[in-house]
Amino acid sequence: MKRYIIGAVTLLAAITFYACTSDMEYKDAQVTSVKSLYEPANGKSIVLQTSSTAAIYFEWEACKAEDSGAPMYEVVFYKAGNTEPVYKIVADNNGSINHATIPHKVMNKVCKAAGFSQGDSGEVEWAIVSSRGLNEKMSEERFRLGLTSIEGLDEIPATLFLTGEATECGTDVSKAMQFASPEQGVFEIFTRLEAGKAYRFIDRRSDDAEVFYIDGTKVRAEEGSSTVEKTAVYRITLDLNVISVQKFIEIASMDMYFPPRNALEMNLEYIGDGQFQGTGKIEFQQESWGRDERYKFIMTYADGEMQHWGTVNGGIDSRPGDIGPDADYFWMMERPASKWDYKWKFNTIFDTGIAGQENNTARITCYFNREHYTHWVELAD
Repeated sequence: MKRYIIGAVTLLAAITFYACTSDMEYKDAQVTSVKSLYEPANGKSIVLQTSSTAAIYFEWEACKAEDSGAPMYEVVFYKAGNTEPVYKIVADNNGSINHATIPHKVMNKVCKAAGFSQGDSGEVEWAIVSSRGLNEKMSEERFRLGLTSIEGLDEIPATLFLTGEATECGTDVSKAMQFASPEQGVFEIFTRLEAGKAYRFIDRRSDDAEVFYIDGTKVRAEEGSSTVEKTAVYRITLDLNVISVQKFIEIASMDMYFPPRNALEMNLEYIGDGQFQGTGKIEFQQESWGRDERYKFIMTYADGEMQHWGTVNGGIDSRPGDIGPDADYFWMMERPASKWDYKWKFNTIFDTGIAGQENNTARITCYFNREHYTHWVELAD
């Protein structure tokens, strides 16, 4: 009798093991395809806006899963007439609801993926992929959607860099020259460009950076490049708030201006990386009240326009003394043309009119392409 009980227990264990093995085997549940798309209506056209609250609402008929679980959904976009998707977006609530609220700025990325240029109109198609586990089904319908892409940028970059064969840094994006950004969305750089060779702008030093280029007076946020007709030093100012070229002007010269004699008394040559540098002897002007040491800078463009650069802190009536090159005393900015306003003063050591200092040579360097445009005056070696 005991032998039969043991045998029965063994048989029951085997059956139980087999049942558990069968029950625990994982199987992907089947899911049905979405039969109907609702919103936006087939053929609807929408002009995309830059507002952070602007969005397009997509909705479709819910599908069913074999295990009564919640299906997952993705909105899939195609370039009109194509079979390969260009962009996918997960539905609301991490994909578990049969609708999606997609911001205009994200839809602008769909436009880019479909090959639209800024401000262009075109048509994409959208469908829904439903899934449960590894099983996926494409919706039975595919709707057309007309879109006009954003004329401006959907996202203004925090930084901007210059790269390309025409530039000082070449094509190695890790060495790309960084623009200064004097205000939000505005970028400026002083640089030499080589004629006939390509240059472009990127938002970061990376091979997958977003690319920008100049097209006339506009800045295009897409693959492309620009060239210049003349090898020269240029001042380039881009306003990405309105995707426009604010300044693109050739710099003919940069000089130290000495108001006491109303003369340009030292030429500063461009030495690269947004820097202008000159060396020379400076003799102060003898006046009845003492020796006049005031100075500022004038940048002359190729068209003859002269731009004055003076102090940031208004009129300075004292010499710098022992302060270092990082002091805001030396910061400079564009100023209206005038003889005496917004000037600095040289330290006495640079006055070659003083006995014993006849051979003192000054070196002046102006620095652009940084947060604060500035300059530094020192004795040359």
